[in-house]
Amino acid sequence: SGSCQGNSVERKIYIPLNKTAPCVRLLNATHQIGCQSSISGDTGVIHVVEKEEDLNWVLADGPHPPYMILLDGNLFNRRVMLQLKGTSRVSGLAVAIAKPNPPQGFSPGLKCPNDGFGVYSKDYGPQFAHCNKTVWNPLGSELSYEDFDFPIFLLEDANETQVIKQCYQDHNIPRGGSGPEYPLCAMQLFSHMHAVTSTVTCMRRSSLQSTFSINPEVVCDPLLDYNVWSTLQPINSSGKVDPEKEVIIVATRIDSHSFFWNIAPGAESAVSSFVTHLAAAEALHKASDIHLLQRNVMFTFFQGETFDYIGSSRMVYDMEKDKFPLGLNNIHSFVELNQVALRNDSVLWMHTDPISRLNGSVEAKVRNLLDTLRNSSLGANVSLQEAEFSQPLPPSSFQRFLRARPIPGVVLTDHQTAFQNRYYQSMYDTPENIHMQYPEGLSPEETLEYVTDTAKSLAEVATVVARALYRLAGGANNTSAIQADPKTVTRMLYGFTIKMNNSWFQSIIKPDLKGILGDEVPQHYVAVSSPVNTTYLVQYVLANLTGTVVNLTKEDCQNPEKVPNSEIEMYEYAWVQGSLYPNSTLRVPYCVRSAVHLSKALSPAFELRQWGSTEYSTWTESRWKEIRARIFLVASKELEIITLLVGIAILVFSLLATYFINAKADVLFSIPREPGAGAY
Repeated sequence: SGSCQGNSVERKIYIPLNKTAPCVRLLNATHQIGCQSSISGDTGVIHVVEKEEDLNWVLADGPHPPYMILLDGNLFNRRVMLQLKGTSRVSGLAVAIAKPNPPQGFSPGLKCPNDGFGVYSKDYGPQFAHCNKTVWNPLGSELSYEDFDFPIFLLEDANETQVIKQCYQDHNIPRGGSGPEYPLCAMQLFSHMHAVTSTVTCMRRSSLQSTFSINPEVVCDPLLDYNVWSTLQPINSSGKVDPEKEVIIVATRIDSHSFFWNIAPGAESAVSSFVTHLAAAEALHKASDIHLLQRNVMFTFFQGETFDYIGSSRMVYDMEKDKFPLGLNNIHSFVELNQVALRNDSVLWMHTDPISRLNGSVEAKVRNLLDTLRNSSLGANVSLQEAEFSQPLPPSSFQRFLRARPIPGVVLTDHQTAFQNRYYQSMYDTPENIHMQYPEGLSPEETLEYVTDTAKSLAEVATVVARALYRLAGGANNTSAIQADPKTVTRMLYGFTIKMNNSWFQSIIKPDLKGILGDEVPQHYVAVSSPVNTTYLVQYVLANLTGTVVNLTKEDCQNPEKVPNSEIEMYEYAWVQGSLYPNSTLRVPYCVRSAVHLSKALSPAFELRQWGSTEYSTWTESRWKEIRARIFLVASKELEIITLLVGIAILVFSLLATYFINAKADVLFSIPREPGAGAY
């Protein structure tokens, strides 16, 4: 009963904030970035800042520092944050999401994403290194790459934001020019991080702990996950492809990032491209003569690309070390889909590498690649145009392959120079950013099936890509039948940007994975525990769109090695939930056979224990014990001191009383003798 009473007292004192996202600490070979609280959490009096003038109270005038700021999302920018970073009068920050999205744009990412880890360097195209020629993300404030020594939380729930504002209005608003009266409304944020300084330091500490301690305390973990890949013509995933066999690689990234942990909607920066890629894979698989094509096509979805190309650098490393079925010498050409949802006048830009094109044979193959793409767009509502020859490649996985050898390739984007995306790597890169609009009053099921203009537009891009791949692979038939399905695209967009827990996703995954389908908005952060939801779903969507239903029992599907002619080195088998029977809660499960595989997306730096590497990504995420936020009323220092002194006085009095009672116990508690009792 004691614990119940304790909880009820706590509930009377504190209001917990349950829908928040913290800023956490990430580390690389040389730096730590992000935020943390002190070990016991940070507390401060709440002050609401809705315009810049409100900062004066926090930074100079307010009599009750340190302050916890409730910051309007429109003021969450580099200028304001650096002001707050430079003062001891701020103990933390809670950021309210701006509604609507900030019209001026907001990107806490780098102006030159993944700088230093692409192909351009002092040895290769030095004129293009460090975005000298083109600044890709001019709106990038680089806020995500600052180090803050106080906690910063995002308030995801407007109701909780309102509760904090109400508490502030009731208790903290200055009255008549003087400071507010106690009790004051305060906030406490807990987000203490265990790792410090850099990946080199934290990995060394973790390594020493693992070596000498029975219960090692790991302080940081590498960002890691899995790449998803499949081929048009199945290949032996545990063997090696014939060196003569040519393969065209199609690639996209499937991860994004923002200032806050696991808030990475990435609608334009990731989802638009990998959804288009998935639709192109489905369209190409439906062609009747794919088994006759002289070249194979590999569909590749890279994880962790946001953090210095984790997935693509690992695949290149594995190819070089013969740990992957394909070698770099098998690659005929490379087509990458980057951000493609915000096209102006239906124009899709083709970016190539001007340095490798100085080689005559590479130039001829690149020219063929561009011509094939352009010809494939005839009759489609997509106009393909070449970016300037003197312009480098935008940040792309293709750059990691070019570091290894001069491969002919093209990167397709909706931007000619700087990104069209004004919310790159931010919490505002949402469905609204790519103009996904639905009529009022649709049920979730109707919304899932409603074909948006965005879906139609991306299906057109997927059609062009699929037709071009068919031609590049040696297909000679008419390509007009190769057509991406807008219905599939609209379902994927809904599932990956609005709600994962929908009837289509439920029907295509394994029963034991249904727990990954949450009702919250899908996020595409790479994380440290793998595979993440995005990876699983890309894997099963790709299997659904490119695989075949086979007539196997559940037992055989889950143990295909027992089935004759199952070719388990070529195919993966999955027993999936299937759709619901009409008016029933029962499902019709079935077995899917596909050529979809996972491969590690862990930076080679950790495999090689080169934690200070400048060649490979070294990003790690700090561990922490607890992340929580709460508000409560705080009394004045005087009242707290008086309460403490009274408590001490009562304690001293009770100790003295106990001492005297104990000393005189024989007098106070002696038993009187009975009259007439004699001694013997």
